[in-house]
Order: sequence, then structure tokens, then C-alpha cells
Amino acid sequence: MKERKNKEKNIVLGVAGGIAAYKSAELVRLLKKEGLNVKVMMTKNGARFITPLTMAVLSENKAYTSLFSQDEEDEEIRHISLAHWADLIVIAPATANVISKIAHGMADDLLTSTVLAFRGGIIFAPAMNSAMINNPIYQDNVKYLLKLGYHFIDTEQGNLACGDYGDGRMANPEKIVCFIKKRLNLSSSLRGTKILITASATREPIDKVRFISNYSTGKMGFALAEAARDCGSSVTLITGPTYLQDITGIKTIHINTAREMREQVMANFNDSDVFISAAAVSDFKPIHSFSGKIKKEEQQSMNLELEKNIDILKEAGEIKTKQVLIGFAAEVDHLEENAVSKIKSKNLDYIVVNDVSRKDSGFGTDTNKVLIIDFKGNKIDLPLMSKYEVAEHILDKLQLHFKNRGKGMMK
Repeated sequence: MKERKNKEKNIVLGVAGGIAAYKSAELVRLLKKEGLNVKVMMTKNGARFITPLTMAVLSENKAYTSLFSQDEEDEEIRHISLAHWADLIVIAPATANVISKIAHGMADDLLTSTVLAFRGGIIFAPAMNSAMINNPIYQDNVKYLLKLGYHFIDTEQGNLACGDYGDGRMANPEKIVCFIKKRLNLSSSLRGTKILITASATREPIDKVRFISNYSTGKMGFALAEAARDCGSSVTLITGPTYLQDITGIKTIHINTAREMREQVMANFNDSDVFISAAAVSDFKPIHSFSGKIKKEEQQSMNLELEKNIDILKEAGEIKTKQVLIGFAAEVDHLEENAVSKIKSKNLDYIVVNDVSRKDSGFGTDTNKVLIIDFKGNKIDLPLMSKYEVAEHILDKLQLHFKNRGKGMMK
């Protein structure tokens, strides 16, 4: 099949042996829709799940399945020619076996040989059983490859092919395409920036077993951290208690109280270019915390005296120099009025306000409906969308901010 010529970027897609290979066909279609050139290389097992013919038709290029051609007139050294042609290599699905072989420098097929010969960016979209993805041997391989500069797209939770439910599903093709586009956007003004993010709720102890807190789960802060990482930023995430798993490639610090969060924020603030305060810090805390457990049998009632808690974001606004500050406001009424007041009182550059009284927005939901306001009063009223999409819009504002400021923070 004749190779298509254009000025767009070239993607080599590696397809390993996993049931998620069926998603690779849609991934090729979406990449072509974006105007990208695609060549597919498949492992022997990958070709058992989806045919090379399907990938060839969708990519408008030959799909490669072996190091060597059966055509005697074909003198192409495939793993070298593909490595020279590619601007980016994406392996989706990436099995535990392929990731292990690459981590240990093995080159026993076309895919692993091409990776070893390639000098550019390599992205893994893993797919495997949850027991495999949580295996410490696999985790060590991932950590090693991350240190070498490889990129990973986090897996998703759901029903797995084996019948289990858990982590391990390959990210959906739309998310992979978004990740690829950001990696190819070498002019991103966020590349190389250091972004500090807080997430989830804090807990203020009443006694050893009880505390004051709120309904925040950390989903918005984690989405921001993931999206910032996908833009090429170095991310530090400080989170209160949450059921969410740490995100690959992000430095995560776990805390409980507002005071602990403040200590970590201030320890990382001066070295940061951006501080996004997405955590729901408890506004009040008990004046006295009981050392043991309060026994209900010993009293019929109890008066709990509270005092105002520390305001981490306001303190950051008072000491900021180069940093861009973004705050969040969870409101139930007078959203815009309250948000504008916080911009001024806390010396913010942007504030993101949402109505937490909505069932589809705010604490614990996968979606958010927000209004973004900057310090000049400019507003963007976003429709209901996923929290990752909200994060992308916020980071788009940041990119524009740095471009307008002439920051030039690219590596």
C-alpha cells in the first residue's frame, strides 16, 4: 500500500496480545481523523486478537507482524526503518509481558526491537488483570521505565475479560488520543513547569476515632494532577484521605489535617510555578481534641467548641512571587459573588466555582459544572463535563496565561 505523505506527525502503534486489542482499531481511526500518519506493528499474539488486514485498512499502511519479510526483494530493516520514521511510539494495549521485556532490554520481536532502536517518546497504554497490575514485579518495571522517561496512560476500573471487576482496563481511545496530541505539542507552555496541587478533604480530630470533615473525595484534584502530568508538567499532589489510587508518574504526599497540608504546601510552594488548591480544607476545627475515645455512656450531651482553621490558600496568596494561584469555591448560592470576593481576598489569579448542591456536580461525582473567573473578571461558564475535561480547560487557561506572560518555561 502506498505510503501517504503529509506534514503531520508519524505514529507507530504497537499492538500486543490482549483482548483490549479490539480498541486499537478505534484508536487508529481516531488518530487518522486527527490527520496523523499511522503504521501498525503487531506481536504474534496481538495478531490473534485482531487481524493485520483490519489495521492495514484503517491505517492506510501495511501492518507489520514480524522482523523479517517473506518478500526476497524487500531489503527493509524493519525495526530500524520504523524507528527512523516515527515521531512517537504508542503501545496499546501494552501487556505485562511486553512491558517487562522492554524494561529488561529484550528485543526478540519487531515491537521490542523497534522500541530499543527508537530515540523518541514512547507511550504505554497498559491492559491486564488487576492482580497482574498490582503485582510488585510489574510495578517495579513501571517505576524503572518512568525513570527512563517512558510515559504511561493509567488504566481504568471496570469489568475485566476474565470476569473480575477491578483496575486494569485499557484507557479509552479518546483519552489515549488526547494524551498523544499533548505529547506531540512540543510548544506547550506548560512543558517543564512545576505544578503543586491539593486534593480531597482534611480531617480535624475530635478524639481518636471521630473527626470533622466534608464530602470531598479528591476526584477533581486527582483529575487536575493527571491532566497536568499529561501536559508535560512535573506534578506534586498533596491529598487528604481518599480511596483513589496514587497516579503513576506523580509525586503524591498523603496528609490528614489542615495543618499537615499547610506544612507540605509551604515546603513545596517556593519551588512551584503554579499552585492549584482543589482540596476542601475544613473551615473549622475543635479547640480541644480528646486524647482517648469519648464514651457516650458517660454523658447525655456534649458541647463541641470550634475555632476557625488556617487558610492555606490565603497564606499562599500573601507570599506568592512568580506563582500562579488557582482556587476552588464550592458554593450553594450566590456562586459568582462569593467567588469574586475570594479572588480579591486571597490574591488569586483564577478561581473555579461550582454548585455543590447539584447531584451531577461537586463532591464525589465524576462530572462537574463550573464557572472559571480570572482576576480581571473574565468568565468562562463551562457545561457539564467530566472532571478530567474540566481539568483540561483549566490547564488551557494556564497555557494561555504563560504565553501572554512570555514565560517561556519549556525544557
